[in-house]
Amino acid sequence: MVKKPAGAAFALGRRIRSRRQMMSMTLQELCNACGVSVSYLSQVERDNAVPTLGTLAEIAAALDVSIDFFIASPRQADSVTRAGSRHRFSVAGHSVLYETIGAEFPGHELTSFVLNVPPGYHSETVQHFGEEIIFVLEGTFLQIVDGQEVLLQAGDSMHYLGQHPHSYSNPGDQMARVLWTGKMLHGATPSDYAPRKAAGALPASAPQTVPEKAPEDATVTPAR
Repeated sequence: MVKKPAGAAFALGRRIRSRRQMMSMTLQELCNACGVSVSYLSQVERDNAVPTLGTLAEIAAALDVSIDFFIASPRQADSVTRAGSRHRFSVAGHSVLYETIGAEFPGHELTSFVLNVPPGYHSETVQHFGEEIIFVLEGTFLQIVDGQEVLLQAGDSMHYLGQHPHSYSNPGDQMARVLWTGKMLHGATPSDYAPRKAAGALPASAPQTVPEKAPEDATVTPAR
């Protein structure tokens, strides 16, 4: 174990804990996966100890990221997206088009997308850990939380906890554009962006972008 130098400001432990929580892993599960003790990993996450590069590599592998995810310093340019060049994608079998807004620099906790929701689209009802904020940019958007329907127009917004059952639809006759921002406590791939019925699934309105294994019943289709 490498002791933390006096006065050193490490974000490593917080980044490891955040990533572990996003993947819904307990301390014990991570320890089992990377071969370190619970007491040691707990010290690492509290920034009371700094792992060697070898141990950090084992932790990173168990969390399905590279070492750079924890130690790289993000550049300001990495957090910029341009209106005409954002990454756009859709999920096979679903007509919602997503535009990537948030950056995936080390230690990030927020995720954000612009949703382009066609007229007549209805999502399934889901619930999950975390929270969400939606802001309607264009069109009409119907958000349902705990059975309560809220009709939102351009300029309207809504903030709610993900554990409340929620769904959405576009009751209008034109494309709705909605800015979605959320903080999740578990990870998923773009393949999980489609609404799912199971408890603990991702929000109907938008997903998270932490890379994990894609489900067998969904594939990502890049937007043309």
